[in-house]
Amino acid sequence: MEGTTPQDETHQEENKIPESTEGAWKEPKERELRLVLLGSVGAGKSTAVDAILGGPTSESERTGPETPVTTCQKRRATLAGRQVAVVDTPDCLCIERPAEDVRRQFSLCAALSAPGPHAFLLCVPVHRPSNLELQILETIEKVFGPEAVAKHAMVLFTRMDRLPEDVSLDEYLATERADLLELVQKCGDRHHPLQTDNAEELLMKVGQMAKDTGTPFYTCPLLKEAERRVKEKEEEILRSRRDGGEDYSEGIRAEAERSVDDLVVEGIADLCVSTPDSSFLRWLWDSVVGWLMWFPNMVRGSALLGSFVGLFVGGPLGGAMGATVGSVATEVGRRKRKTK
Repeated sequence: MEGTTPQDETHQEENKIPESTEGAWKEPKERELRLVLLGSVGAGKSTAVDAILGGPTSESERTGPETPVTTCQKRRATLAGRQVAVVDTPDCLCIERPAEDVRRQFSLCAALSAPGPHAFLLCVPVHRPSNLELQILETIEKVFGPEAVAKHAMVLFTRMDRLPEDVSLDEYLATERADLLELVQKCGDRHHPLQTDNAEELLMKVGQMAKDTGTPFYTCPLLKEAERRVKEKEEEILRSRRDGGEDYSEGIRAEAERSVDDLVVEGIADLCVSTPDSSFLRWLWDSVVGWLMWFPNMVRGSALLGSFVGLFVGGPLGGAMGATVGSVATEVGRRKRKTK
């Protein structure tokens, strides 16, 4: 082509998205597929990481609260001849933390996923209320831009063993969980049920999402600045190693990414969402409510259920939770009878 150099043609070919719709869109093997994992405490993020990267953990093995992630972490694995990287974010999106800590975590998230993620995956337990998850999506919109959610986010439903029997996920969302359906719609109607054997299907959906947007990955001013800073740090580390007599570059990129934790993130004061519950109490509450929704036919008396919860937890807190659960049970039963 007149006016183009061989270097330009090579660059264009590397970034071209195949027109074929057969199978997943795959980047060149030397590049990594970057996924940013989002979610609150107990959302099944650890299980999701293992499922995506081929780890041994299954959801059925996790019966208690997950250990909260306190800082952004990046794990990699080679799948189908390409490298997949998962950036697991901490729970700072849904608990109150100092603004400086929140800013540092978003800075690390941007650096670890630079030059940009291919997808933001929001882990949502299928049996839990979705108020925190909606706040997480709003936070991502503020930090990375509205299109990060509208065009590059997907709801990853976890705890699929808690889905009511004989009900499909789509039917469950349409008839019983308008709150979860709202999350899916906010993410461009993209969702995926997490199973231990369908990670490849998830990657195919991510590839299709990139193909639909017409861009290799998502980027924004924050991510562009993160990539610029990471490259600067790479050069600095490489010069330091050479000056010290070390003639190799192994691990430079990872070291550079971890060092970029001071990016300017706008609106930090508005990003600290205050929730008074501790991680364990939050998990306990969600588990009780989820159990209630999962076994509506096993409990006929709302007051009986409230009393049971009060006795189980004990003390003033148990009494308050018992009364609240009893009210929730009554409302759930009323709505179910109304829809029949």
